[in-house]
Order: sequence, then C-alpha cells, then structure tokens
Amino acid sequence: SQVNFEEESQNQPAVGHWKPLMPSKGDKEEPEGGCQDAGGVGKPQSTEQLNVSRLRSSSVEIREKGSEFLRDELHKAQKELKLKDKECERLSKVREQLEQELEELTASLFEEAHKMVREANTKQAAAEKQLREARGKIDMLQAEVTALKTLVITSTPSSPNRELHPQLQSPSKAGFRKGHGRNKSTSSAMVSAASQGMAPEPVSRECREVDSILFAEFQAWKESPTLDKSCSFLDRIYREDVGPCLDFTKQELSELVRVAVEQNTLTIEPVASQTVPVGKVAAEECGGPKKCALSGLPRTCKHRIMLGDSGNYYYISPSCRARITAVCNFFTYIRYIQQGLVRQDVEPMYWEVMRLRREMSLAKLGFYPSEM
Repeated sequence: SQVNFEEESQNQPAVGHWKPLMPSKGDKEEPEGGCQDAGGVGKPQSTEQLNVSRLRSSSVEIREKGSEFLRDELHKAQKELKLKDKECERLSKVREQLEQELEELTASLFEEAHKMVREANTKQAAAEKQLREARGKIDMLQAEVTALKTLVITSTPSSPNRELHPQLQSPSKAGFRKGHGRNKSTSSAMVSAASQGMAPEPVSRECREVDSILFAEFQAWKESPTLDKSCSFLDRIYREDVGPCLDFTKQELSELVRVAVEQNTLTIEPVASQTVPVGKVAAEECGGPKKCALSGLPRTCKHRIMLGDSGNYYYISPSCRARITAVCNFFTYIRYIQQGLVRQDVEPMYWEVMRLRREMSLAKLGFYPSEM
C-alpha cells in the first residue's frame, strides 16, 4: 500500500540530495543564511516532501489509469451483453417460428388422416356394394345357365322341345311368341330380375340447411372449446345423442362405459375364437362370445371392451359396439377441435359434428355396418 511504501522510503538512508533546477518562490524570499542557520535541516525535509508528493501523484495516476481500464472493460462487457441479448432474442423468435410450423404441420397431418379415413370408409362401402351387385349378377347368370341346361336336356330328336325350336310351333303361336323362345317359368323371371338388378339406381342429392339455434350454440362453444357438459352445445348433445346412445339394459355397466368414453380410457378389441373371460368379475356379468354384457341378450359377440386398466373384459354385440364407436368418434373430433388440430372454417366443422350426431342417432336406432 501507499502508507507502507512511504514508511519504507522514509526509513531508507538518503544517499544524495535533490537539487531543484529552478528555485521556488519561497527559496528566493528566504535568505541562504537562514537555511544554514537551521543546521542543514531544510534541504532533507524539502526532498522528502518532494518524494511524497511524487509518490502521491504517481498513485493518483495509477488510480486514474485503473479506473479508466475498468471503464473500458465495463463498456466492453456491456457491448457483449447487448450482443448476447440480441442473439437470445433472435433464437427465441426462431424457436417460436419452429413451434408454430410444427403445430400447423401436426394439425394438417391430423386433418389429412381424418380425411383419408373418411375416404377409405367411403371407398370400402362402394366396393362392398359393387361386390354385392356382382354376386347377385353371378347368381342370376348361374340360374339362367341351369335353366338352359334343363331345357337342352329335355329336348331330344324323338320329342323335341318346342321352346328351343320355334319352327316346329304353329304360325299363330310362333308369331305370338316371337322374339322370346325360353321357358316362361324360368327364363322370363330371370330376365326380369336381371333388368331390375341392372337398372341404374337414381342418385339423390342430399339437401342441407343450417339450423340457426344449433349453429349459434356451436359458434359459442367454438370460441372457447371445452369438454364441460354444462355449456349449452354439449348439454344438448348429451341429452339428445350421447345419453340415449349409451343407455343400455345394464345400467351400472352403462354408466362405467360412459365415464370411460368421456375420459378416453375405453379399449375395444376383437375377440379371438378361443378367448376366455379375464378378470375377477363373474362370467355372467362379463357376458361371453354368445351373450352381450351390455344388453344381456344372446348375441354373437365379435368384440370386447376393457374399462381403463382394470383388466376386466366385457363382451359386446355388434350393435352395442356400433353405438360405443359412434360416441367415441364424436368425442375424438371435439377433442381435436379443443386442441386446435382442426384448421377449417366454422361451417364445415359444424356439418362434421352434425354428421357424427347422425351416426349416433342411427346406431341408437339399431343401424350399423354389416362388417361389425
């Protein structure tokens, strides 16, 4: 420190004396004799004071340089901090942009998947319809071939069949039956059936009209979508569609199924040919491959359900499965809307909800696809 340095400089013996180049004003006013009368004490004192003043001036200079150095370092640190702040802001913007793009991509993928499922179902229904028509035509052709074989076999040279040989008939009968030489009981019936089967079905276009009350309720729900059934939109659907669709004969099990559907914890899986009921619940309550656990009726059960992670399986009939599936499809779609995964206008979303409500109504009335 400065005090220790001054003490050490005072304790050291003076080797020589500093002589100022220019005498100070005090030196000019004081006579030389005065210094000599003091016994030579004035010169060492002025030298020490000069050294102390120089040390003080050097310490002040060091402090100034140190403070200036610290100020420079502070300015540099502030500049680096500003650059880092700008970089952080740029990176945060990039992250927000990536998150937005990822969200839009996810929404588009969900929408495309939903669209592909609908198109696949439509194509499957059309293919099944064509298959049924083709099988009907095959059966009709086979019946005609059988009838022709019967006519050919019954015609012999000794007793020819006049249906196959019109030239053997009388002119009046031949003219009356001109253009139709087959057995009326077989061939005409087949031809009429073929004409009915091959006649094109009239294509009816479905007319739709938006219900103002339902659309207003859906718009209000769309502004702040929620799964709370206290809102008017979901309250109406629960009363008119979900409640009746999940109202089965076994009331206690029906309530458990409804809760599992709302919580998205219900599992439906196909039944193997040798599946045995699993769990602690009795086989009578769980139903079986020949008895529905929800309706209690003897039905061929091709599927079974599990509620949450209980491990108990309940066998259900195709009709009950169609009703549960219709309700699950509705809840899945409104969950997509709530999560912001459906990027459509309000009206297409409304009509999709109406279509899902129609499926629930049809399933409640007992209509379901044959593949179930």
